[in-house]
Amino acid sequence: MNSNQESTSPERKPRKRARKPTAAPQSWLSRHILGVAIAATAAAAAAITILAFAVIPHSSSGEGGDWVYIPRESNTAAVRDSLKSSLGSSMGMRVYLMWKLMGSDVSAANGAYLVKDGQTALTTARRIATGRQTPVRVTFNGVRRFEQMASRIASQLECDSAQFVNACYDILPSKGFVKATFPAAFIPDSYEFYWSAAPDNVVYRLLDYRNRFWTDDRLAKARRLGLSKVEVATLASIIEEETAKRDERPKVARLYLNRLEKDMRLQADPTVKFAVGDFSLRRILGVHLKTVSPYNTYLNAGLPPGPIRIPEASSLDAVLDAPSHPFLYMCAKEDFSGYHNFATDYPTHQANARRYQAELNRRKIK
Repeated sequence: MNSNQESTSPERKPRKRARKPTAAPQSWLSRHILGVAIAATAAAAAAITILAFAVIPHSSSGEGGDWVYIPRESNTAAVRDSLKSSLGSSMGMRVYLMWKLMGSDVSAANGAYLVKDGQTALTTARRIATGRQTPVRVTFNGVRRFEQMASRIASQLECDSAQFVNACYDILPSKGFVKATFPAAFIPDSYEFYWSAAPDNVVYRLLDYRNRFWTDDRLAKARRLGLSKVEVATLASIIEEETAKRDERPKVARLYLNRLEKDMRLQADPTVKFAVGDFSLRRILGVHLKTVSPYNTYLNAGLPPGPIRIPEASSLDAVLDAPSHPFLYMCAKEDFSGYHNFATDYPTHQANARRYQAELNRRKIK
């Protein structure tokens, strides 16, 4: 190689400096992830709290549950107070707040609601918000006067007795009843109604039940006895007052039917008590027998103008199914068993009566 020749070795390139890596731009989520996590945790905790708030079960103070009554004229404050009073302050307030979230329609809430053990605030609030009431049982047994029955029914519903009585006066005359026969329009029993039921609806329902009692078979039996439905009820009311022994009522009914057939006055002591206005009388005296009243069957022939009490269905059937026998007289037994001695003739009846009166005297019953 020629030493004078210039070197041809490749030219050395300058080395590039290594760049320092730059951080990628942070997203909004990465910049706020801690806050998001905290918010999510808080939201979850709130949701769990609300869920627990809504689904805590009710523990009732009574065996069957607790009743909540929300009257027709209530406002939201009255609804709250009713809930707290019936369910306790804590549960009542939970139901109230749930109900408020559902719209708090007071008109829809009117009614009675049975809240049982284990029922949640959410379920209870939803029922009240949609007006899904619990039917209440309305019972009237052992009542004598129509006004007494009205008071008993009203004590179990929202309406008062005056409203029920007015509904009867509006409805019953068009169905063939007069004031004296109003008791024949009803049959004592247990019925289911909504607590907020309107009085006229109650009357129609009770009247419908009475009409359904009168089947074709029962109507045929009444015709064979020569009695109307009201007259059957009137006689049934007398025998119900005469004896508390259900097994004796058909026999007592036939006795009075025998007297009616022979055009004899009924001379039923319970009608005198009704005329006097005192069913507590233990002895019927001469002064009582002289009481002037269309209900006094010692002074008036035939049946009284209407029932002297509201007879049960079994008493109506006791009249319709009264067994045949010849007895015309009866007197309470001197053993005070509640049963009666029966007689076909007056002398035997007088002897029975003397024994009973002697026992009254011995026991100093006046």
